[in-house]
Amino acid sequence: MPGPTDPFDDDVVTRRTLDTSRDAPAIGLVEIVADVEGTDAMELAPIYDRADDLVADLFESPPEADADAELEFSYQGYRITVRQDGTVVIRDPSE
Repeated sequence: MPGPTDPFDDDVVTRRTLDTSRDAPAIGLVEIVADVEGTDAMELAPIYDRADDLVADLFESPPEADADAELEFSYQGYRITVRQDGTVVIRDPSE
């Protein structure tokens, strides 16, 4: 079932599930983007310090389940959406 940010799927590059039990879930985001780009995660620019904290907060102190919270930001030229349930949607904004 499409979520609130899925009105069009034409620009979706990939949809994955993030391991929310990691100490630093934002590292998982970098690894997903690296996989999409076909490169090593260490070759990518560091994820914003603030986005790292926000992603961690989304899973460490999650809002009520019915809040259906999500975080959206740009990274490596992609639009990244991280949902409270661990779903990660990577979009190509040029599509």
